[in-house]
Amino acid sequence: MQGVKFVTRDKTNFIKTLNKRVNNYFKENNLEKTGNWKLYTKALIMFAIFIAPLVILLTVELPVWAMVLMTITIGIGMAGVGMNVMHDANHESFSSKKWVNSLMGSSIYILAGNVYNWKVQHNVLHHTYTNIQGLDEDIDAGRIIRFSKHAKWLQIHKFQKYYSIFLYGLLTINWAITTDVKQMHNYLKRKLSYGKFPNPVKEWSVLVVTKILYYTIWLALPMMVLEIPWWQVLIGFFIMHYTAGMILSVVFQLAHVMPNTDMPQPNEEGVMEHTWAIHQLYTTSNFAINNKLVNFFTGGLNHQVEHHIFPHISHIHYKKISEIVKNTTKEFNLPYNEYRTMIGAFIDHFKQLDTLGKHPEFA
Repeated sequence: MQGVKFVTRDKTNFIKTLNKRVNNYFKENNLEKTGNWKLYTKALIMFAIFIAPLVILLTVELPVWAMVLMTITIGIGMAGVGMNVMHDANHESFSSKKWVNSLMGSSIYILAGNVYNWKVQHNVLHHTYTNIQGLDEDIDAGRIIRFSKHAKWLQIHKFQKYYSIFLYGLLTINWAITTDVKQMHNYLKRKLSYGKFPNPVKEWSVLVVTKILYYTIWLALPMMVLEIPWWQVLIGFFIMHYTAGMILSVVFQLAHVMPNTDMPQPNEEGVMEHTWAIHQLYTTSNFAINNKLVNFFTGGLNHQVEHHIFPHISHIHYKKISEIVKNTTKEFNLPYNEYRTMIGAFIDHFKQLDTLGKHPEFA
């Protein structure tokens, strides 16, 4: 697929050894690799953060500052549901039951996204071709931001370390407006899928219906039924999305666009230097793994190394298996990229943007 292949033979037996150790951990502790009561409790908390302020906003007369606070909180809950519920479910790790994963994965529709598009972009393109320019769409921000040294350099990139943070907040509102339509047209045309290729008519129908319902619930209902002024609704809608988009974008960037992560390219024969598993070690980075709040809220996405090697294991297990992964990489003399704090990772991300923003001849 895509004309790029990974080395298939692992001469070091790294992934075989790691898989055996991780499997033994679950067997010895009599644990399922999917979620448990801890994840289900967290899911309830995230949905409450997302829905409760919306109910308050629609039923209680509030001063302007409180309305803004409510919309920001909805955005925080929106990001929380995305990282803790939707993400695990669409990786089929939320539950051992397929219907539960399908139901929880469908939460992306209330976040303005689409299941088919997300699975292709994230599960297929990002998780397979991590940080490979032209294949991993998560490092493709168009021409406005240069995330890879292999992307075309423009004069405007000299200033990206200043303006990029303001664009990060537009992630989910782009889902709601244009991204899903463009992606679906592109993915169906290229016959991409996560699993069996779907019926295009069905997928387009799902997209149209869910978008109509989304705009009805978030825009039409408050304006027409509750008679909230249209400009207040639009401002609240933007604040909500900007908050969620900012959180999701920053969490992703701290995991991949960093000084300690590679942006490798295939050789002339289209073959990557490493096996897929080892490629993940070179292209991902952890951050703040000992911070309980970050661990809880980001859905384990700060354990990006563990997530990329074991995407079908629920994030609630990442903290425990991270020591196994770290020790095994050390034993095999392989990289294990990590930052002790989120602030340290944040600062280094913008240093990386500064480096990527310089003219390639001087960078």
